[in-house]
Amino acid sequence: MADATNQLRVKLVTPERVLFEHTVDAVELPAKNGYFEVLYGHAPLLAELGAGDVTLIGANGIHRYNVSWGFVEVLPDRVTILANDALRPEEINVDRANEQLDRGHKMWNEAGEDPERYDNALQVIQEAEAKIASAHEKD
Repeated sequence: MADATNQLRVKLVTPERVLFEHTVDAVELPAKNGYFEVLYGHAPLLAELGAGDVTLIGANGIHRYNVSWGFVEVLPDRVTILANDALRPEEINVDRANEQLDRGHKMWNEAGEDPERYDNALQVIQEAEAKIASAHEKD
């Protein structure tokens, strides 16, 4: 474990609430194009979040939050996660996530020739699949 001087200050916020504000050793994040890990001293970075789990690893254990879209700012000593939506795995309603998945597949099937409608449908599907996977990992 890293000492306190080599820890990242992490803040995870949504428009409605602050979910996490503490120091950790490492952060795993779902960027729009895949996951990446941040350790103390990381190069500055601004990235778009995708749908998936943020994993915070530190002396107080491992904390996971399912996020849906937003942005992350990485500096050498801190990470700020601005998520459109974020839930603890136990807060996820699997029935609603399955309904969202069905709605996304319906949107996909009805997209026709419009690439923007396909992008919107894919975003809904990815968010629902990430929620379902996160909820099942809590078991």
